[in-house]
Amino acid sequence: TLDLTCRGKPCFAKFSEMEEIVNMEAEINEVQPLLLSLMIGSTLQFYFIGKKCEILQDMNRHLEAILKEKRDLRKRLIKHRCQESLPIEATFHKCIVELLTEAVTFIEKLESHLQSVRSIPQIPHMMNNMDTTLSKTEVLMIELEELTEQILKWKELQKEVYSN
Repeated sequence: TLDLTCRGKPCFAKFSEMEEIVNMEAEINEVQPLLLSLMIGSTLQFYFIGKKCEILQDMNRHLEAILKEKRDLRKRLIKHRCQESLPIEATFHKCIVELLTEAVTFIEKLESHLQSVRSIPQIPHMMNNMDTTLSKTEVLMIELEELTEQILKWKELQKEVYSN
């Protein structure tokens, strides 16, 4: 009768159920931060993708406007301008000729001016090179002076030897 009244299994069954529940809660607690970080990451990713898309759309609109202007300019350049020019009074002809000659010389010198402007960022590097070259030249001058002094001393010694 004691064996029949002893209920060992249900007690341990409840204990094993509780252990399984605790293990499941621990697994949920481990996975929950990962899911949260994935959700935050995907949300941020969509936000930044949206920003990049807006930037690309702005650039696209800008490029379309440039292309439209380019087409209009090409059309205007292809058209003959003979009858569309404004008449110039005779008193200003001399000024126009001078202006045209200055414009031609400016266009001729434009490439050299552009090269000068392009070389501006390289000036600090060029100055450093000039400083090192100047230092080397000064060292060479000092060595040359020392060598000259040695040659003069040697020359005096040779004169003394020949005179004796």
